[in-house]
Amino acid sequence: MADPILIVDDDADVRDSLRALLESAGFEVRDFDSAKAVLGEGAVAKGACLIADIRMPDMDGLTLQEELVNRRVGIPVIIVTGHGDVPLAVRAMRAGAVDFIEKPFDDELLLKSIERALRVGKESRSQASFAEAATARVGQLTEREKQVLERLVAGQPNKVIAYELAISPRTVEIHRAHVMEKLQARSLSDVVRLALAAGVSPASKT
Repeated sequence: MADPILIVDDDADVRDSLRALLESAGFEVRDFDSAKAVLGEGAVAKGACLIADIRMPDMDGLTLQEELVNRRVGIPVIIVTGHGDVPLAVRAMRAGAVDFIEKPFDDELLLKSIERALRVGKESRSQASFAEAATARVGQLTEREKQVLERLVAGQPNKVIAYELAISPRTVEIHRAHVMEKLQARSLSDVVRLALAAGVSPASKT
């Protein structure tokens, strides 16, 4: 029997909805109403992937991710975020989460994210080669594209990036498209994951 997908969310309706979706897709599922519950049962050591909401009482998804790192638990983590939580999601990815999904999300997007997380879990022993590939892709960027990338990793929207770099929002969009193309990224979370693997630091606030 395959290892289960673990769901951690304080909203029972969300847990039920995710369970129904994942079980219909053929996954075994275990759900928990808090981060402490999943940690207390030791389920993380046996899970194939963990889906955690970033905003929960008691212990949020970010703190849970950091605790997993402290305990050296290698389970792939997907963070679920609400509007405006991208900077927090980036922090979670810097701590080791493999992806984040913004609410409201569609079923197909979530299932693809889970597939990606499971692949990352299987490939965890080859992180060095992934970092090498990410570094090579980042090395293809122009200086301006790197500046845009650093600000994307910092969670800045296009308008803020445009202001800081004294360029138009349209020019930012063009640079952003070039960054995604050169990094072979399909989403913002892909961009962040590759950038962090390559050692790119978020741009500091000016």
